[in-house]
Parts: sequence; structure tokens; C-alpha cells
Amino acid sequence: MLPAAPSQEVPATVIRLDRVTCGYAGQTVLKDLSFLVRRGEFIGVLGPNGAGKSTLMLALSGIVPVQSGSIEIEGKPLARLKTRERARLMAVVAQDIDLRFPFRCEEVVRMGRYPHQKRWQMESPEDEAAVRRALGATDTAMLAKRLITAVSGGEKQRVVMARSLAQETPILLLDEATSAMDIHRKLLIFRVLDRLNREDGLTVVAVLHDVNLAALFCRRMIFLKNGELVADGAVDTVLNADVLEHVYETPVMVREIEGTEKRQVVFLP
Repeated sequence: MLPAAPSQEVPATVIRLDRVTCGYAGQTVLKDLSFLVRRGEFIGVLGPNGAGKSTLMLALSGIVPVQSGSIEIEGKPLARLKTRERARLMAVVAQDIDLRFPFRCEEVVRMGRYPHQKRWQMESPEDEAAVRRALGATDTAMLAKRLITAVSGGEKQRVVMARSLAQETPILLLDEATSAMDIHRKLLIFRVLDRLNREDGLTVVAVLHDVNLAALFCRRMIFLKNGELVADGAVDTVLNADVLEHVYETPVMVREIEGTEKRQVVFLP
């Protein structure tokens, strides 16, 4: 008798959307949206302008309330999570960064440690170590003493990314979080995220406009269009001309990058 094949444990579900509909006053954006995110996934959320990508991030962050359906984080209803508890589970990096006060960049990064501190508690050695690691990983140590109001848009995005990494949450939500960065820094950040995902099990859900950047680093893609989910699956399954031409309504060519298992997308005139 042959021995039974070893069972592969399925990673736990960390985010669950069940028939979520939400939007803004007088406007429904997401319509009956359902999907799961399992621990340790690296997911790219893509689609044209107005598809509902940023609204999805705002709903997952608890900023935009759900009109119907439900969102659960680590098995708990999102609406019942207190602010500090939510901040220990998820770090969020938005595309639009509104930092008007002249904090030093290192002070901004230290804000990521707030969920782990008791009221009036001074920074611990663990806090300081987390801040140093985050500054180093994002190549922002040289900005530490500069005012956040006096750095470029790309530098500001890297400082805010450092803040999210210093937060040391199991889930990271990104909404076009590298849009203002140059190619070198953008790839640096995604290599860091890839390492944290593979080595530490960080769950990453990233809204991206750059399909090729998503193809390089994400292992699952979710495509939205008009507030609805139109494709969801592994990159080698959903990154094809049929899906892309339906989503973006433009001719496209998808080809394999020689010597790799990656794909490249070329949008045609």
C-alpha cells in the first residue's frame, strides 16, 4: 500500500471581502466585490482609471465604509477593529501624502511605532532598531534629519514607505506608493518588499498602474474594471492579451522575457 501523500497546509486567510459594495455620496464605485487574501501572498491590483482600485484600498483601510457586504481582517470584522488594533495588523501607504507639518523625516518614520507603544511611553531599543532598519531598507537614512516638507515627492514616498516598514505589521497595503520614484528607487523598494514577502511572510496588496512592474514582483493579479472584478489569478494565468485588451480596451502584446519566467507587456498603438 502506497503511503498517503503529505497534505500541504493552506495559508490562513488574512483578508476576506464578501460581496462588498461601497463608494461615496450618491456614487457606487465597488460593486459586489468578493475575494480572499491568504497569508504571505504578493498581490497586484490593476485596472484603468476609475476602476475602483483606490476605493478598494480606502475600504480595506476602514476609511470608506461598506454599504453592503463585509470585510474581515484576520477573521475579525474590520468595522469592529479599534484604530490601534487595526494599525498593528495593517500598514497603509497611500498615493497622496499629506504631510504639511515640518517634522524631521526620522520623526515621520518613528510614527510607525505608535501602535506598539503605550501612552506616554518613550521609544524602546526595539523601536529605534525598527526605525533604523526601515531607513536603511528604503535608502532614506541620509534624509533622517531633513524636514519632510523640504524633500522631493519621490523622497517623501520613500520616507512614508519607511514609516510603514517600521510599523512591522503582517499586512501591507500600497496604493501607487512608488509612483513618484525614479526607476532605481522604485525597483529598490519592490526588491525589499519581495524579500520581506519571501523571507518574513509579509502579505502585500499593491495597487499599481505599471503592469510590467506588477509582472516582475507580484505572484497574483486582480484586475478591476468599472468597480467589478474581471480577472483574478496567478500571473501566468491572467496576464494575457485577452484579459488585458478587455480591461484596458487597447491592443496589447504579451511576451516571455528570455531566460526568465517573467512576462512583459507591450501596449500597441
